[in-house]
Amino acid sequence: MKRFEIFLFLILLSQFSYGQERHIVVAADGSGEFTSVQEAVNSIRAYMSDTTYMFIKNGVYREKVVIPSWVTNLKMKGESAEKTIITWNDHANIRNMGTFKTYTIWIQGAGFTAEEITFENNAEQLGQAVAVHVDGDRAVFRRCRFLGNQDTLLTANQESRQYYEDCYIEGTTDFIFGPATAWFERCHIHSKKNSYITAASTVEGHEFGYLFRGCRLTAADGIDRVYLGRPWRPYAATVFIRCEMGAHIVPAGWHNWDNPANELTARYAEYASTGPGASPGTRVKWSRQLSRREARTITPARVFERNDGWNPGK
Repeated sequence: MKRFEIFLFLILLSQFSYGQERHIVVAADGSGEFTSVQEAVNSIRAYMSDTTYMFIKNGVYREKVVIPSWVTNLKMKGESAEKTIITWNDHANIRNMGTFKTYTIWIQGAGFTAEEITFENNAEQLGQAVAVHVDGDRAVFRRCRFLGNQDTLLTANQESRQYYEDCYIEGTTDFIFGPATAWFERCHIHSKKNSYITAASTVEGHEFGYLFRGCRLTAADGIDRVYLGRPWRPYAATVFIRCEMGAHIVPAGWHNWDNPANELTARYAEYASTGPGASPGTRVKWSRQLSRREARTITPARVFERNDGWNPGK
């Protein structure tokens, strides 16, 4: 009987330790447990129910990172957004790589959070070059920077919910794109070229795609003709609520991707836009200006509703 009790105790102990929180330190200068982000990720046990905390010290981490689907509930925090930098330089024209494999970091696991980190794809402007590719559900980014040119941020996976708060996102063409449901709160969206900001590919039957609230839209010097978005797929859904828009935003606002049929299905709207780029009277006729009542009903709780209570915008 005593042996059985010891055996049972060891089983319970192993289960308890398996679910314990873990804290990891990554430092490029060797002062942490790991010198590379990917090495630290590789050390995490699969399907952890508790959160794994990864603190990344200031430094430039030149690596291509994958957070696999079995690494769940990972919280990465940089020492400072400006000095904690994960960077790589793949682009679509390298060995016929294509867009989706050009990522600097690919997040597959659910429950991922990043704070105070710069994610960069610093490839030359030779084609699509993704900095961050997010597939996992319940992804959160706070006070992060997304640096790149074409296709900087890929919000992949139509079932993924993503939340971006106080982030800086820059690019040239379609630099926020994909089918996920994504909320951008107080983000700074910076255009580096006369082109398009968003290219949502929201699927038919999904009420929401991209939601921008309280964001600031700026542009590099000399940039004066930028569209809020164009539909990568017919049912693209994008809404700007109380956003400040610079003079670089064209009066029409939206583009049909040279396909008039998209005007019948794409779902584009604004509410209370401000700044020289706000021009509700000149927007394309197939977009909408929301009423105050409609805008008030669009909240993170409603947008992310899936009967699991997830609401990072509380």
